[in-house]
Amino acid sequence: MRISLRSFDRTAATIMTNERKGFSVVEVIVAMVLLAIAVSSLAALTYSVSQSAMIATGNAYRNGVLMQEVNRLEMSPFDSVRTGTTTQTVSTAPYPHTTVITVAEPSVGVLKTVSVIITPTQARFKPDTAIFIRTKAKTSRALCTDCPAG
Repeated sequence: MRISLRSFDRTAATIMTNERKGFSVVEVIVAMVLLAIAVSSLAALTYSVSQSAMIATGNAYRNGVLMQEVNRLEMSPFDSVRTGTTTQTVSTAPYPHTTVITVAEPSVGVLKTVSVIITPTQARFKPDTAIFIRTKAKTSRALCTDCPAG
């Protein structure tokens, strides 16, 4: 049995291949819906990352302010740290907050407990507290070469 190529209808072949020349409206709509879903999920992710970055920045400022106060109070001479409560409010950017420092002296002249509370003005940031104990340093004569022995 022999198949002849002459019986092949060229017009039917060209009609079938030339039938689709572009996209249909349905395909374009489906592609736009898929693109919209992808872009909206990326937008939600971007928003979440930006909120996390703002919280991390606020935490870094809070920790910096807290450590600055703790270092200042630890560096100060024992007798210059007065007992009582002091409050300081900072209302300027970048980190508006209130600092409350409470110093108590359970053993007069020997021991002081210090509490530092940093409360941010913005509610999205959490407050933080540091509590430490100061003791009066005993004088040492290790470096004194002409001190009387005793």
